[in-house]
Amino acid sequence: MNDERNRLSGRIKRYARVGGSVGGVAAKLVGGRLLGFEVDKLSGAKDLHAALGGLKGPLMKVAQILSTIPDLLPDEYTAELAKLQTNAPAMGWAFVKRRMTAELGAGWRQRFKEFERDAAKAASLGQVHRATSFDGRELACKIQYPDMASAVEADLKQLKLVFSIYRRYDRAIDPSNIHAELTERLREELDYRREAANMALYRAILGGESCVHVPDVLDQLSTGRLLSMTWLDGQPLLDSKAAPLEFRNTLALSMFRAWYVPFYRYGVIHGDPHLGNYTARDDGSINLLDFGCIRIFKPSFVGAVIDLYKAIRDGNEDLAVHAYETWGFKGLDRNVVRILNQWAEFLYRPLLEDRVQTIQKDGGIQYGAGVAAKVHRDLREIGGVTPPREFVLMDRSAIGLGSVFTHLGAEINWHRTFHALIEDFDLGKLEARQRKALNKAGVPGPG
Repeated sequence: MNDERNRLSGRIKRYARVGGSVGGVAAKLVGGRLLGFEVDKLSGAKDLHAALGGLKGPLMKVAQILSTIPDLLPDEYTAELAKLQTNAPAMGWAFVKRRMTAELGAGWRQRFKEFERDAAKAASLGQVHRATSFDGRELACKIQYPDMASAVEADLKQLKLVFSIYRRYDRAIDPSNIHAELTERLREELDYRREAANMALYRAILGGESCVHVPDVLDQLSTGRLLSMTWLDGQPLLDSKAAPLEFRNTLALSMFRAWYVPFYRYGVIHGDPHLGNYTARDDGSINLLDFGCIRIFKPSFVGAVIDLYKAIRDGNEDLAVHAYETWGFKGLDRNVVRILNQWAEFLYRPLLEDRVQTIQKDGGIQYGAGVAAKVHRDLREIGGVTPPREFVLMDRSAIGLGSVFTHLGAEINWHRTFHALIEDFDLGKLEARQRKALNKAGVPGPG
């Protein structure tokens, strides 16, 4: 038990240091506002990095999300968060034996033909070991670290402090709903039974998509803190950046369908397009590997995504207002809608033009950053907005995928690819498909 006690003791000590460091950053920001001098945001960001850098746990998953949501945090803060480690050091064999015994019983080793002692991968919530079943299947066994429920709750408290720092100097975006959304999703990620059900859901809804592969779960070797699934071989997607254009386009289309077939046809989205959550195959198809962060939307939310596309395309402000209100934005007036539409026009632009093109306009990522900065300035001038919870992971996915497509340099007719998904869209049919798929997989419906 020494390694578990040491791990928890070390975490407690780090939280004590973090609390003081975060408080120091907050004091600088508040002091700057009260005394009327400009706060050095870069210096504050580095202080924040120093405060959080010792934590290699659940908060790092949040950092990944925060660093890709445009203008949620200042650029200086985002850059520092992006530097934080996303991999935790793997725990040793003594821990593995205790966890496996607790989950499968004293004879757990006899339930595998082979089980590798060293972790193949270590991340924020757990580590993965390769194994072989007695029927010859190669397996990935994901084992949750000790005391992760307490760790998540402690990390979420630290996240609230981070948000409070941000709100004290800039009120363009109220992150309260964002914190609530991340809290619920992170708590769900601790339940490996739920993740197994999410995988069953994705196997059902992507069963007809040869470009996407989802592991099979071995229920008899899985529990709430142990997930045993088939191992899928593949390479990091960005290893293909120098591949021929045709192959890069195939990869991009595979990613597009992996994310948006579930969304537009079933109201389901994978909320974490992090590079470690998928790999590429030699034929241009992809493996989806992690299903802890899945969002189920009400069909009306999906319909509003399409409505906003039509509103931007046709210049229909009333339809845009309807879409934003359906999503949950409050207190909309003409000025707020105009500002929100700037960001919507940036996201939808590749879908509006019926031609082959890259996902980014001339200027690439810098162009998107410029749009985000202008939206942020305009929101600050009008007193800010509160993004609805549902908006968080939808926007995260769109930006995350856009980043991948940009890295690949994919050249695709995004307009026709998108219209192929929505041309027969019907709210009633989506609701029926969603209900059937969720019931079959045992996944709760949208809240």
